[in-house]
Amino acid sequence: SLERNHSFQLLLRFNSIRFYKYEYRFQWNWITIFFSFIYWNTDFDGFQKKAIQMVKPAKGTTTLAFIFKEGVMVAADSRASMGGYISSQSVKKIIEINPYMLGTMAGGAADCQFWHRNLGIKCRLHELANKRRISVTGASKLLANILYSYRGMGLSVGTMIAGWDETGPGLYYVDSEGGRLKGTRFSVGSGSPYAYGVLDNGYRYDMSIEEAAELARRSIYHATFRDGASGGVASVYYVGPNGWKKLSGDDVGELHYMYYPVVPSTVEQEMAEVPGA
Repeated sequence: SLERNHSFQLLLRFNSIRFYKYEYRFQWNWITIFFSFIYWNTDFDGFQKKAIQMVKPAKGTTTLAFIFKEGVMVAADSRASMGGYISSQSVKKIIEINPYMLGTMAGGAADCQFWHRNLGIKCRLHELANKRRISVTGASKLLANILYSYRGMGLSVGTMIAGWDETGPGLYYVDSEGGRLKGTRFSVGSGSPYAYGVLDNGYRYDMSIEEAAELARRSIYHATFRDGASGGVASVYYVGPNGWKKLSGDDVGELHYMYYPVVPSTVEQEMAEVPGA
């Protein structure tokens, strides 16, 4: 009986060792498979981009700027939206970087405001260090380099840098991926296709300041009329040799009645013309 007891204990011990060994090997194999799957099959960058797109609400705005013989004209609406929700009708989308330079906001409001303020500080430091104002080219390149260093991190910026320097008027488009374009006229935002239609049709380089301001105002109005994510106030700024100046800030509802005065409807006119109606 003692020998049988001893043999039984040895058998149990052997089986337990074999079981533990199998369990350890089983766990180790699953850990290897798990980390191999992560290493070979997980695209962290793609996952991050998809996650950002899932939580990022649709945005809308209309901004534009163009160069003409007297300087640069800049205009924007003032509506802020989150998808179908209109969160504000009084957002300032034209930001003063310095007395001779303006920036426009399109994309995420927080991103645009922060990086424009940051650019304004860097432009001022450049002026103090070099005893001269930074050029529009230099300021736009500085912003593009900053945004390029943050590419893929979820920034949402589509801005125009407009100003006047020693070489004359300058206009650049900069986006959150670090892209930078030089041009004579740009429109950015969800309402830009509608603004471009009016802007391209009416643009002339030899316009006066009044004509250019009216073209900018009309372009913003038509964009707000067709694009539900744009609206509020159409602000128009002029940048010339003496710096920037705000020319107007008109409610787009009032502009509608200015461009399309209320007239009697066709039915009312026909009834008035029919005797005894």
